[in-house]
Amino acid sequence: MLALQGAVREHAAVLRLLGHNVSLVRIPADLAGVDGLVLPGGESTAIARLARPSGLLTEIRNRIDGGLPVFGTCAGLILLADDVADPAALAGLPTIGGLNVTVRRNAFGAQLASGEADVELTPAAARARSSAAMGHARPDPPSGLPARERAPHRMRGVFIRAPRIERVGAGVEVMATRGDEPVAVRQGAVVACTFHPELVPDPTLHRLWLGGV
Repeated sequence: MLALQGAVREHAAVLRLLGHNVSLVRIPADLAGVDGLVLPGGESTAIARLARPSGLLTEIRNRIDGGLPVFGTCAGLILLADDVADPAALAGLPTIGGLNVTVRRNAFGAQLASGEADVELTPAAARARSSAAMGHARPDPPSGLPARERAPHRMRGVFIRAPRIERVGAGVEVMATRGDEPVAVRQGAVVACTFHPELVPDPTLHRLWLGGV
């Protein structure tokens, strides 16, 4: 778990609920022995500034190139994107790259424009969701709805000053949409989304990512 800034505690709680140990990564040496890495939502510029002295983000990219599974949410997506449509805020700061998408930071406006919305899983992601749930010993956290009433192709997403995916490049699979817009994608062992899945009682995306760890 990248633990420089952002929703570290919330992601860690989901991973532990799903039966996984969590270690905190703050410097390159902390990556030793890590089987998968979560890049939590927060502030992409703050994370980049805090990581710059140690060269941590460069080392994460090296690990991704070597096959390390990574799950980036919100700010994590921005850091993973090969192209940022409004790069001025990140000028001179390191990012990670490796995900063939173009994103725009804070695309939905100020904090007041943040909120929850339904997210539709693609058919392939919905099938993977069912397989992941069946293969896991621990139950879902309570969702407020009986399991029979929860559509297998839908989940809730919390969008907080969320980025927008403006381009999906070659080799990238769309995993979920909000209306006509992609909000979760996968490229190889990298999964990323524009929203905060750790803030809802539904571990769908965590499970889908963990299937590749």
